[in-house]
Amino acid sequence: MALRACGLIIFRKLQPGSPSSTVGNNIEYLLLQTSYEAHHWTPPKGHVDPGEDDLQTALRETQEEAGLDASQFTIVEDFKKELNYTVRDKPKTVIYWLAEMKDSSTQIRLSREHQAFRWLSLDQACKLAEFKDMQETLQEAHQFLCAKA
Repeated sequence: MALRACGLIIFRKLQPGSPSSTVGNNIEYLLLQTSYEAHHWTPPKGHVDPGEDDLQTALRETQEEAGLDASQFTIVEDFKKELNYTVRDKPKTVIYWLAEMKDSSTQIRLSREHQAFRWLSLDQACKLAEFKDMQETLQEAHQFLCAKA
């Protein structure tokens, strides 16, 4: 059976008038650095618990890993991305939704699973997110947001 995880690609928009406030350049993405193994950078995500649906998992994991309650962001309609890859010879599926912070200055509170967080431009986020499928997902999310702007 495939492992299943869900999470949120969380973004915030910088205030108009900031140095890079043109469409697309004013968006930053939240990545968390794991405190175990390779210390990779990823959006908040985690495994589905028994009885949970996928979105409940994404919301719970975001609360646990980044300290963000569902009232602090808005899930973006019409964007959902499924990634499929192999981890330790087992298939894994990860589903991401896109979520916009309501207040860009909201504090992030990390769990012990993570040792650092950063708000990053698309280019910076893609550099830190080492895996090609995660880079492509961030780029797709960004293109989706820019098309809506």
